[in-house]
Amino acid sequence: MSVRSLERAFELLEHLTDAGGEMAISELAEKAGLPMPTVYRLMQTMVARGYVRQEPSRRYSLGPRLIRLGEGASRLLGAWARPVLAGLVDRLGETANMAVLEGDEALYVAQVPSRHSMRMFTEVGRRVLPHCTGVGKALLAQLPEDGVRALLARTGMPARTPHTRTDPGALLAELAVIRERGYAMDDEEQELGVRCVAVPLPDAPALAAFSVSGPSGRMTPEAIETVVPVMRNAAEAFAAALART
Repeated sequence: MSVRSLERAFELLEHLTDAGGEMAISELAEKAGLPMPTVYRLMQTMVARGYVRQEPSRRYSLGPRLIRLGEGASRLLGAWARPVLAGLVDRLGETANMAVLEGDEALYVAQVPSRHSMRMFTEVGRRVLPHCTGVGKALLAQLPEDGVRALLARTGMPARTPHTRTDPGALLAELAVIRERGYAMDDEEQELGVRCVAVPLPDAPALAAFSVSGPSGRMTPEAIETVVPVMRNAAEAFAAALART
């Protein structure tokens, strides 16, 4: 049996998230299809609990208490993903990662390293700007274009290597290609000598992606043709399992 007021509260939080974290009460009421007094009561309850903030402008934004919930959920998501990543390492031989979009950054929540002596290592909990990593671009490709533009305006596009894209228009064009073909690449854009392939997790409860990374000498175009189908199958199966949880 569902509790309607609780359902509505979660819907309002999701609308806030989808809008970039801040909305006016009239916008929330229109989006949710609810009367403004109902929205006001729900939002004020969440303000009192710290899950929502009311800004000086009177607009509502996501509250700091959600950070604790998000961190716990990210750790749990990473723990669930580890067996899948281990399977990718067994099949493909290279380091496998999972990342989620948290704020304006890609946050690594799980990794299983390659068994090669020369391998890639990214610390779980590390945050990176998404414009220059395969996993970051797989996350950005799941956002609408105006959301990507707003994010890039906030973060900028600093060059990590001579191969990093620093033009928003070029990145937006690449994201359109990523959406069409179903995977993203980092071709030595974050670190020289490293190539990464990433795929989104379709219909996952949060924006998330898997990536496989290794030295460019092993991650050749021929190898990538083999890597991508395996990764997409793993991502689709994992996302489906999450939906059933």
